[in-house]
Amino acid sequence: MGGLNLEVFKFGMYVMFPIGIMYYFGTNLDERFAVPEFWPKPENANKVPLDRDEIQAELARLRARRLYLRDRRLEEEARRPPPPPTAQQDSNNEQNK
Repeated sequence: MGGLNLEVFKFGMYVMFPIGIMYYFGTNLDERFAVPEFWPKPENANKVPLDRDEIQAELARLRARRLYLRDRRLEEEARRPPPPPTAQQDSNNEQNK
């Protein structure tokens, strides 16, 4: 196949392939291929605060969470023993003496 026949064939495939897929699978794609419980329910999804009071409450919640995580991280760092000195630090200490 060459020239014009190839172009007609390619155009026919480009047009007929999607139409054939739609004809084969039908129009009820949402029910046939849907995954149950895929999308979160509205009460579980994030809600953008719109009122001034809601924004202030959300900022307070985020600030409290950030401070809680920072305090927890600082406590873990305080409990962890300091790392042993490296050979580089030992040689620097000996040179300074």
